[in-house]
Amino acid sequence: MRPAIATATAVTSLIGVGAAAVAAGRYAGDVALKTSHGRPLPTEPRLSVHATAPGRITLTRCLASLRPGTYGLEGFGVHAVVGPVLDQEPHTADTVVRRLERITHGSPEPGDKVRLTPQVYPGDPRSALGIDFTDVDIAGELGSCPAWFVPGPRPTWIITVHGLGTTREHPMNVLELLHQQQFPVLDITYRGDAGAPAAPDGLGHLGESEWRDLDAAIRYAVRHGAERVILHGWSTGASMALHAAAASALRDRISGLVLDSPVLDWEATLRALASARRTPAALLPLAVRAVQGRTGLNGDRLHAASAPSALRVPTLIFHGPGDRLASWQRSRELASARPELVILHEVGDAPHAAMWNANPTDYEEALRRFLTPLM
Repeated sequence: MRPAIATATAVTSLIGVGAAAVAAGRYAGDVALKTSHGRPLPTEPRLSVHATAPGRITLTRCLASLRPGTYGLEGFGVHAVVGPVLDQEPHTADTVVRRLERITHGSPEPGDKVRLTPQVYPGDPRSALGIDFTDVDIAGELGSCPAWFVPGPRPTWIITVHGLGTTREHPMNVLELLHQQQFPVLDITYRGDAGAPAAPDGLGHLGESEWRDLDAAIRYAVRHGAERVILHGWSTGASMALHAAAASALRDRISGLVLDSPVLDWEATLRALASARRTPAALLPLAVRAVQGRTGLNGDRLHAASAPSALRVPTLIFHGPGDRLASWQRSRELASARPELVILHEVGDAPHAAMWNANPTDYEEALRRFLTPLM
């Protein structure tokens, strides 16, 4: 009996360990995809404010705080905008001085913990940019989703879709340009956003189910006079745009796509999110399987939507090798396979969904040139 008892004990232990690993994988997957729009991504390190002075702010020195460009700076009750690194300003070896462009609200003080964010304009189009807009509601699959509509005389509307870690405030980075070009702009929310219906399982689906709320926005635009639409998406919003272009009943009304940091490989992005939230490497495959089981995420559907053969309209991709969440290689492959339709605008030294922030002038000029023949 002793060998049998020992064997049974070992099997029971293995089952217990296996069950614990599966549970841990499920937990890791859930944490990675918990809807957290508006919260900084886990890949962004927390920085300490060391000092402030008129037009200057001193932060912890690291690769993130040394990035070129213009970023929002968020902390508890604080939002500011920082510009270029000021190398000539006095600083210690462990700090960096950046230009403090403006303080939107609050007051950054020494000792405050902050993070960089691509969201530069908090508020709404009127309060942030002085651009008139209308609050509208879009009847989505799960209920009403609020959106901002900025009117314009052109028959082609631009629908903007934020992605991971941001809100509909993020597309305001390019709203001034779009408004100057006289495009009507519909800046939408979708399931999981503040004011929009919650996702049934409380998890984000990396665009695979959320795209149906974008499809509802396309229907809204067409009902209200849009002859054509251009979809401009960031991160998972870019994935939503690809799904819509492939599967929407109104896909013939889509005349162009602008994809910023597109999520084209959901498994790689999920692993990156889970890893950034300190999931042990051994649990990452379990996290992927657990998420697939809970959410029904299907890599084949995303691959089909983003396949080179699926593209039918001019497409502009903003992406670069500094993106740790979305595959830069997949963007390169897509552009290489369809050079007659796809323009790849490479951006160096920019994190996920912050391609505009690295060089706003360069980004907006590339966007303007792309949009001009589609007006």
